Amino acid sequence: MANDASARIDRINGLVLHMNEVERNLTGPYVRARDAGTLILLDRSDPHPKVLLGKRHAAHAFMPGKYVFPGGQVDRTDTRMPVARPLAQELEALLMKRVQRPSPAKARALALAAIRETFEETGIIVGAPANEAPAAPKGAWNAFVRAKILPDPSALQLIGRAITPPGRPRRFDARFFAIDASRIAHRLDGITGPDAELIELVWMPLEEAALLDMPAVTRVMLEELDLRIAAGFRQDFPVPFYRMPRGRFLRETL
Repeated sequence: MANDASARIDRINGLVLHMNEVERNLTGPYVRARDAGTLILLDRSDPHPKVLLGKRHAAHAFMPGKYVFPGGQVDRTDTRMPVARPLAQELEALLMKRVQRPSPAKARALALAAIRETFEETGIIVGAPANEAPAAPKGAWNAFVRAKILPDPSALQLIGRAITPPGRPRRFDARFFAIDASRIAHRLDGITGPDAELIELVWMPLEEAALLDMPAVTRVMLEELDLRIAAGFRQDFPVPFYRMPRGRFLRETL
C-alpha cells in the first residue's frame, strides 16, 4: 500500500511539472481569481470507481472541447439557499483556511456553488427530499424548490484547491469537492446537448478518464481523488493546494 501511494505521489509530481510546461499563455493583464466550486460525482458501486465528466462545447472561448468536472464561480444566491444538513465541521474549517475574511457563510457558499453549478450544467441535483418546498432565492435554486429537495453538502469531501496562474484571461480560486453518486436525489433531462455548455456527459473509470482530453488541473485532481480512494476516502485525508507564485506551480497542503 505504501509503495502504491508513493507511485501515485510520483505521478502527481510529474503532472505538476507538466503544468509548469504547458498552458503557458500568461501574457494577459492581471485579473483577480474568482471563488469557484467544482463537483466530482463518484460512483463506487463496482470495483472500478467511475467519475462524471462533461465535454465542453467546441465553440466556447474557455477550454473548448475539453472534458471537465461540472463547476463554476460562486453566486450571491449561494449564501442564501437553505440546506438539508450543514457542512461537516472538518470541511468548514478547511474551506476557511488561507482565505481573506474567512467565515462559515463563505465556506458554505463555496460548497453550494459546486452543487448548483452541477445542476445547471448536468441536470443532476445533489440533495435530500424536503417535506415542503423550501424558500429559495431566484435562479437555478428554484429547480430544487420545485423538486422539493434541499441541497445537502454534509457528505462533501474537499479533494483539492487550485488557483489559476496570474496572466490568464480568466482566473478561478477553485475548490474541487467529491461526493458519492448515491447522494444524487433527482435528475432533469435535456440540460446537456449540442447547444449547451456541456455537449455530453460520460461516466468513466478513473484510469480511463485520465486518457481523455482535459485541462492539466483536471488530470491532477483525478490523481488526487485516486490517492484519497486508496486511503479509504476519509474526511481527514490531507488536502492539496495548488498555486503558482513566481512562475512555478507548487503543491502545498491546507
